[in-house]
Amino acid sequence: MMTANELFSLLSDETRLRCLILIQRKGELCVCEISQIMGSIQPKISRHLALMRTSGLVSDERRGQWVYYSLNPSLPNWAKKIIESTLENLKEEKPYHSDLKKLYSLKKPCYNESNSGSGS
Repeated sequence: MMTANELFSLLSDETRLRCLILIQRKGELCVCEISQIMGSIQPKISRHLALMRTSGLVSDERRGQWVYYSLNPSLPNWAKKIIESTLENLKEEKPYHSDLKKLYSLKKPCYNESNSGSGS
């Protein structure tokens, strides 16, 4: 079970906080989507997401070659409320506001034509 100290320690890093706010808003995101939004390399994002997964903050699901992350549904209610409140209170602040704008206009970078079903 996650403690308050663990949660706040995880949220003290800007990269993890930005990832978490994006995941909270969207529900689930792939590493490549987060990387594109934040303008950061995938290995860096993957390391932070792995730390959050190991701590129990997020869950992952592999779909083919892509790994999607979402909030762990087993998080205690107090942790979910803190995360929701954090998103609500930071959504207009930099860099979170620009991240969220990019999220809303995101094109699925993880899919190529053969994966999307559009075919040629």
